[in-house]
Amino acid sequence: MFEQSSSLSGDIGRLVLRLSLGALILFHGIAKILHPQAIDFITGRLAASHLPTFLVHGVYVGEILAPLMLLFGIFTRLAGVLVAINMLFAIFLVHRHQLFALTENGGWQLELQGLYLLCGIAVALLGGGRFALVRD
Repeated sequence: MFEQSSSLSGDIGRLVLRLSLGALILFHGIAKILHPQAIDFITGRLAASHLPTFLVHGVYVGEILAPLMLLFGIFTRLAGVLVAINMLFAIFLVHRHQLFALTENGGWQLELQGLYLLCGIAVALLGGGRFALVRD
């Protein structure tokens, strides 16, 4: 009986993790659609880093497609990997100067990005659980 309860709580935990990560990252994707200048900014950062500018389309994959996959529980491990890759690009392109910096309150300046990155990795490792539409 305890094993079934533990399994259920693990699946509920996976559900909470993927819904939280998916919803919060999706807001960033919606902002990119509503404010196209953000995409122009990222294109400029890619060019300045001598990376192909077509990679800017990865923003839509990492901040719209992957979050929707998380929310619906479709290929959640892949979605977690996509979110993690998206966050690595965000940290490299925009936030690398903050990597070892603290806020005035003592927190890490990349708390949000770090949390998204680590949650994406956790989802990739854990999968979607029994409440996913497509179990992986």
